[in-house]
Order: sequence, then C-alpha cells, then structure tokens
Amino acid sequence: MPLKGEIKALSDEGLGVLEKDNKAIYVPFVYPGDVVSVKKTRRRFGRRIATDFELLKPSPLRQPPRCPHFGTCGGCLWQGLKYGEQLGFKAELFERITGISAPIKGSPKIWGFRNISNFIVTTEGIGFKEYENPLGVVNLSECPVFSKRTSEYLRALRAFLSETGLEPWNLKRKAGDVHYLQVREGKFTGEVMVNLVAHTKPSEEVAEVFKDYFSFADSLYWSRKTDGRDDPRGEPELLDGEPFIRERIGDVTYLIHPNSFFQTNSYALELLLKAVEGFTDGGKVLDLYSGVGTFGVWLAKRGFSVEGVELNPFAVEMARRNAELNGAHAVFRVGRAEETPIGDYDTVILDPPRKGLREATELLVKSGVERVLYVSCNPKAFRLDYENHLREAYRVENAILIDMFPHTPHVEAVIWLERT
Repeated sequence: MPLKGEIKALSDEGLGVLEKDNKAIYVPFVYPGDVVSVKKTRRRFGRRIATDFELLKPSPLRQPPRCPHFGTCGGCLWQGLKYGEQLGFKAELFERITGISAPIKGSPKIWGFRNISNFIVTTEGIGFKEYENPLGVVNLSECPVFSKRTSEYLRALRAFLSETGLEPWNLKRKAGDVHYLQVREGKFTGEVMVNLVAHTKPSEEVAEVFKDYFSFADSLYWSRKTDGRDDPRGEPELLDGEPFIRERIGDVTYLIHPNSFFQTNSYALELLLKAVEGFTDGGKVLDLYSGVGTFGVWLAKRGFSVEGVELNPFAVEMARRNAELNGAHAVFRVGRAEETPIGDYDTVILDPPRKGLREATELLVKSGVERVLYVSCNPKAFRLDYENHLREAYRVENAILIDMFPHTPHVEAVIWLERT
C-alpha cells in the first residue's frame, strides 16, 4: 500500500523526508510542503529511498523546472525549488551540519553557469547518469545549467560516431571505444575545449573526421583511456588548436587544460575569490592544496606574498604558468600538505579534497599560524576536521557561503579560523 504524507524537511543530502510510523523515507526531487505518495522504496546505506512515487500536491516553494530531464537526471535535485528557497535551505543545512550560522551569496547566474560538462557515451544513451542508477543514462537533448550550445555539442558527437562507426561504451560489459565527451567553456572568453575520452587511439582518418565535426573548438583533444573505470580520465593528446583555453575572472586570466581542476561556476568564482581575499590577513600567505593557483594567483595579483604547495606536479606547472601570465609574483612547489613545514605565515589557505584534511590538521595545530581559511564544499568533512583536531587550537571567527552549485544541495564555504 502506498505511503502518503507531506514532506516536512530536507535531509543533509537535500532529499525530502517523509515521516511515517516513526520511520523516515527519503524522497528525491521533492521539497517541504509537497504531498507525495510513495509506492516503492529500496534500502541504501541503512535508509529507505523512494524509487517510485507520485506528487499529489505541489509545495508553494516549487518552480517549474527548466530542464526536460529533471526528475530522472542525477544532476539537479533542486531545480524544481525556487532559487531564493534554495539559498535559504543551503544555509540551514550548513548550520545543521557544522553549527555555524553564515550568510550566503547567490550565484550571479543560475542558468548556463557551468564551465564544464562530462557527457557519458554509452549504448544506453549519451548524456548524464540517472539519479541513483549507475547503469541508467539519460539520453540528453539539452542542459540548461551548462550551455545553450549543449545540443550543438551532442549533435556533433552523434554525427561523428555515426560516420566513424566507433562503439559507445557498454556499462555492463565494460567494453567499447568512446566513453566520455568532455566540453569546457570559457564563460568570459568564449573559448571552447572539446576532449574525447576513448579506449582506442584514433587513426589519421578518424582524427580528421573528429576535427571536421568539432571545427568550432579552440582546443581539441583525444584522451586515451587505458582502464575500465567509469570516469572521464585519460592521457590527453592535442589533435588541433591551442593546448589551453583561457578563462577570465575579474582581472585574472587562468589557463585551462583537460587535466586541470577548475571551479565549475565561473560567474560565482569571483565571489569566492573575494571572500577569501577579504578574510586574508597580513602579507605572507601559504596556499595549501594550491591546485592551478586559483586562489594564490588572485592574491599575489593583489600584493600578497604567496607560496603554494600542491601534490600534483602538473597542477603546479599550471599554477606557475598562470602566475607568469598575470605578472603575479607567487611561488608554487610540489609537496604533500601533511609534510609541509608551516613557518612564519600570516594566513594559511586550505582548499582540500572533498574527503577533508585528515593528517594535515595536526600540522596546523602545532604551527604558530594565527589565521586559517578553510574553503570547503563538504561541510561534513570540515566538521570532522574541526571537531577532531582544529578546535584544539582554533575557533571559528567568521564564515561566508557562496552558491557555486545552483539547483543542487551543495554549497561552498569559506570559514575563517583564528588561533585561540
């Protein structure tokens, strides 16, 4: 028998919570005020997730979703929620998880803001994964959060596959030729990078056909994938155009490569950079997990003395290129964060992987640094780092949230920690 009721709250992961008989059912794509009928559920990580449900009465918090794939595609849980409500719930969830009340700044654009998309190419379709279904693929026609040109990119890909006869990836058999199409856009420069991730090397003929279909790209790569993992990673080879595209954030230009990590929302990135700049104190800054120099180059351009440390040698090379391109005097070197001597710095900036700092927390606690800025897209990881280690030496002085991810429950936080 279906379970009916009103959604009263959202879970930490942004799912609607339906309480029945002192048990919770978690329902995707619904919001507080929605009345739903849940027909089927499955257990995942000890929780009951609704897999078949009906919206009986919509919440006044709803808005019409712009994407025709909403409700199936796993990319945008909150696209049916009014944007102002999204911001309020993000701040509420952040405070629930971390105990920190912080103001939130919305994204300047909530459509067409993503500067990268990885379209999976499979025998089931070309597009994005279905929500909570690793073998299901939404056969995409458009993506309003990425680009107005999405349909153009996908038409070119489908025509290319049709002419060459290259086989899409079979998720069940883990076999095939083409696995992903990665497209990056410089939102402020108009430059486009296309990167095909495939399990075969292109023949000369195939490479020429690829160039023809994607002649609009400023940078054209073919990445050879040598493993069966379902991710858009390979060894990139430049087939045509420039080795990098550029993105311009404020007065700073960044070079982007297929192997670069770069914040996905170009429009909100300046808000994030200014938040970090506003909390930075003194002249000497250590940028741990410095990546391609996103924060370090921005701060160096503003007169701070910056040293960046990053484990990935390629990212360090890109950071050095970005510093040189912008005339910014910053030093970037290869190193492990947890092994970096933290000496006489005024501010340490941390932008760790999603899993958090882990071992590097002990290094900070033992240091004499007065101010630490923790940049986090994962409030649960921050809470663990802070409660287990950092609170021994630091208190939370201030924080600000930046919405880098409209239509999802995720939010970026800049948390200012001051030594006690």
